[in-house]
Amino acid sequence: MTVAPTADLVSASQPLLDLTTGQVRRAVDGWHAVLRIGAVDHRVWSKDAPVPGAPYAADLPFDDDFDARVYAARRLWRAMNGRVPGPAFHTLSKQRRERLSAAIRALDAHSAGGSYRVIAEALFGKKRIPDRAWKTHDLRNRTIRLVQGGRALMRGGYGKLLRPGRKDE
Repeated sequence: MTVAPTADLVSASQPLLDLTTGQVRRAVDGWHAVLRIGAVDHRVWSKDAPVPGAPYAADLPFDDDFDARVYAARRLWRAMNGRVPGPAFHTLSKQRRERLSAAIRALDAHSAGGSYRVIAEALFGKKRIPDRAWKTHDLRNRTIRLVQGGRALMRGGYGKLLRPGRKDE
């Protein structure tokens, strides 16, 4: 979420966003802050350096991530006002997390020179890998797909993890 100092949106009932607390770091593209309010971390970005005590406004571009940005802004607003922020925008199922973990492990092993058979033995156990008929075994195909999935993540597909599946895509 982008935040920017503003003087014309100040409200007496509105708390000020203090970007000087928490973890604030300068980067090439601006300032990044992780604000911990209650038990929830909120990540904000500003192109200008934080100004202590300045009021801020959210700048939400109308792009493909608009829904997620609005949801994050609302969670931050709720936390700043002492309310429960609510659930995260989306969560990954246990099965999806396990598959992503396996894909990353498979990619790491493959990048280190491991064969598909060695990777399958590490992921699924040596007892499940047949001595014969390896070339046509389901775990060989599954291992290859995991390595391919890991490559897709490495090439930028990890960004899809941050967005829920869209019905219009």
